[in-house]
Amino acid sequence: MKNDVHIILCCMIMLLTSLQVHGQDIHFSQFFETPLLRNPALGGLFSGDVRLQSVYRTQWQSVTVPYQTVSMSGEYKIAIGKSEDFITAGGQILYDKAGDIALTATHILPALNYHKSLSGEKNMYLSLGFMGGLVQRRLDRSKITTNSQFDGGGYNEGLATGETFNQSSFTYFDGTAGMSFNAQLGDNVDNNMYAGIAYHHFNKAARVSFYDNSNLAVTPKWVYSGGIRLSTSENTYVTIEGDYNKQGPYTELITGLMYTAKLDDADAPRYLIHGGAVMRWNDAIIPVGKIEMKPLAISVSYDANISQLSAATNGKGGLEFGITYQKFINKDNSTKEAVRCPRF
Repeated sequence: MKNDVHIILCCMIMLLTSLQVHGQDIHFSQFFETPLLRNPALGGLFSGDVRLQSVYRTQWQSVTVPYQTVSMSGEYKIAIGKSEDFITAGGQILYDKAGDIALTATHILPALNYHKSLSGEKNMYLSLGFMGGLVQRRLDRSKITTNSQFDGGGYNEGLATGETFNQSSFTYFDGTAGMSFNAQLGDNVDNNMYAGIAYHHFNKAARVSFYDNSNLAVTPKWVYSGGIRLSTSENTYVTIEGDYNKQGPYTELITGLMYTAKLDDADAPRYLIHGGAVMRWNDAIIPVGKIEMKPLAISVSYDANISQLSAATNGKGGLEFGITYQKFINKDNSTKEAVRCPRF
């Protein structure tokens, strides 16, 4: 088993470091704190009945009006009768605000996930997930300036903008479907892995524009995810995770490694400390720290920019704060009493 773990670990590192980068769509450096945003089939892969998470990101403050993004998500895991299958119900809310014209996007996306047990001896699950809901985009027309408003004397607010759109907001439906495989490695319940694939914007929503005559559509995106967690001693373990995103011609690879130490009980720790780094390839190196005081956890990270924009940003990028609430609930079908359940 030890050799198998080493082979799996080496293969994952080779896979995650052999891909290249560029991307679009809302994303976070603390991608591990936004499972539903990555793949709705990653919902429910945790130890507990309920998990609430929020991440706040601010970036590009040294270049322009800072971009601000907030993610809020919730998951509730429910056992199906006396079987070893589970359902996870939840949802994802996103809010993004950018630029001088206060361009905002608000996403409200309910999610549902079914976990099918594949083994009667250990944790091994195939999960299918769906997430879909409404997205609204809005801007402040009063803050728009265009070339048409500049004359020989400079900017003239009395001149027309020359733009033909009449609305300051629009709404459309967005949907994502995904699948994941989650399994315990060997006899140690703390050694786990997962792999997943998700197809975002599968409905290819058309007319995502402020112009009435536009037929601009959202480009679908594939997200390939993987992670492995291995005990290094009775009180420590290592976690490696990564995502590869492809949306049209754009790609992005983000990988992370975290080292965790249990500060009290090795079997049922309440206090843990996590430290490590995430790398968005060809873009940023991101140190990450996290303190866990169950049921709460607080995380912080900072992007050190290494892309061509680093000269303009002085190496500065995005600051993120995350908070997680995760626990078991005292109820008859709590996953705490389950012999097997999806977890990572």
